Amino acid sequence: MTERTHSNMLFANFNQDYSCISVGTRKGYSITNCDPFGRVYTQNDGARGIVEMLFCTSLIALVGAADHPQSSPRKLQIVNTKRQSMICELLFPSSILAVKLNRKTLVIVLEAEIYIYDISNMRLLHVIETTPNPDAICALSPSSDNSYLAYPSPVPSPSATSASPAPASPGGSGVIQSGDVLLFNTRTLTVANVIQAHKAPISFLALNATGTLLATASDKGTVIRVWSVPGAEKLYQFRRGTREAKIYSMSFNAVSTLLAVSSAHDTVHIFKLGPGQKGGKRNGSSGGAGAGERPESPRENESIDSREGVQGADGGYEAFIDDRRKGNSVGSTFRRTSLRVGKSLSTSVSGYLPNTFTEMWEPARDFAFLRLPTSGARCIVSLSGTLPQVMVVSSEGYFYAYSIDLENGGECTLMKQYSLLDSADESNME
Repeated sequence: MTERTHSNMLFANFNQDYSCISVGTRKGYSITNCDPFGRVYTQNDGARGIVEMLFCTSLIALVGAADHPQSSPRKLQIVNTKRQSMICELLFPSSILAVKLNRKTLVIVLEAEIYIYDISNMRLLHVIETTPNPDAICALSPSSDNSYLAYPSPVPSPSATSASPAPASPGGSGVIQSGDVLLFNTRTLTVANVIQAHKAPISFLALNATGTLLATASDKGTVIRVWSVPGAEKLYQFRRGTREAKIYSMSFNAVSTLLAVSSAHDTVHIFKLGPGQKGGKRNGSSGGAGAGERPESPRENESIDSREGVQGADGGYEAFIDDRRKGNSVGSTFRRTSLRVGKSLSTSVSGYLPNTFTEMWEPARDFAFLRLPTSGARCIVSLSGTLPQVMVVSSEGYFYAYSIDLENGGECTLMKQYSLLDSADESNME
């Protein structure tokens, strides 16, 4: 199915606290307030492929769009919209695929490199070499105190494990993309942990507002996991559905009690984080069934097994490299680590236990859900910090606000729908 996209909209995203939406178009860019909904800034100065805000400040990071005259996807511009001034311009060796900001750090993601800058003086602090990451899969904590960067980490090849000390991040040559996630501390510029989050390659990552929780999804998109940061303990495991689907976005609410997930199946699932969900135990919600997807055994599809555990509990990335130097296999390294720290022992034998016992290890179903009004659009989702609302931005150029019953969950109700684009652009759809 072809993705439905407004021909004039090139980019859209929420800011770090989900109070505003930045939109890049073929003409320029705009900033829209979520509540009350309304356009607060517009600049028609050429096509913009990336427009990222720094919370609700006047600082905006802009990147040009590919295939547009006088617009370079390799150039980053930091502007002050209040003063109408250019703070700086930076040119990179290849196209900029993503920009992430918090109050102390600016992160620029290229296909095989990540640049980390001090946002106060735009000084380059560190460059990380990565495996090819054309979808710019990464997450930066909005918190400048717990400032962690998460990105897909390959299993290092033997050639990368020389006698010299382990690098801060693995190189991208000769390695196969895995379901590992690397946590990098942007303050100390060191690896904080490596998590074997999924068996399939990572497709989406999201950090909460305080930089203490990480949500991960794989290419399969059937299971969502939530990990502690930087300890990398698996705290929650959620079942999005039984059919594989591309995950478009994930976001925590401001107080980290809910996690919203949008996918290519034209639905948004909201999962509850709390004592009733600890360790992936079901909450008995009927929301998942209402979305038309059956419950699933943990041994089906993307299952829980003893290889999905924590790497870094016994020494972090350097210990992992040491194990590779000693010739240990990847599977045995992770399995031994998991058993040693006691996180996955019960899951490894769950197939031999009575159903009443293994039930507690099944991924929890959604607490609430919603169906999008149109089919085939890419959507990003967030949870309002001031109202019991789920907010959705679609690639068709629309903003939707749904009410959510925070006590009972179930299906969310569409309350408001607005266009994010100028009325002159409304008829253009491809």
